[in-house]
Amino acid sequence: MGHESQKEKTTIVLFSGDLDKAIAAFIIANGAAAYDHDVTIFFTFWGLNTMRKDEVVKVKKGFLEKMFGWMMPRGAKKLGLSKMNMLGMGPEMIKHVMKKHNALTLPQLIELAQDQGVKLVACTMTMDLLGLKQEELIDGMEYAGVAAYLGDATQAKVNLFI
Repeated sequence: MGHESQKEKTTIVLFSGDLDKAIAAFIIANGAAAYDHDVTIFFTFWGLNTMRKDEVVKVKKGFLEKMFGWMMPRGAKKLGLSKMNMLGMGPEMIKHVMKKHNALTLPQLIELAQDQGVKLVACTMTMDLLGLKQEELIDGMEYAGVAAYLGDATQAKVNLFI
């Protein structure tokens, strides 16, 4: 093993594209990072929408890929809620309540995670399936398959699927 750091490891698979679940994932990730854990968030399926850039990025896509792109929320500010979405009003109400209580917004939580060195990994297989290109995701992401996630997860004491 040599002089490798004996830091605790935490991994999170963010499968969901729901605002509340993404917020929970990042609160846990930031908490673990603050306790000096090596943290990896592996974004797959709808969870990848969390990391989409807000703006439209011009990339070549086939018809089905374009359809997915149009149907899926573009970025952390556009996610809906898992429950009580209320035709889109739910997320605004949650954001209002969080602001009132001085809670960090999802974009702020993402920024904090990056500042704390949380490893943000996009699942390349899902990206292929949904037609998402690297240019469409925020800067500072890593790109890997399931094997890389498993490599991190096997050494982690905490593995969450959200």
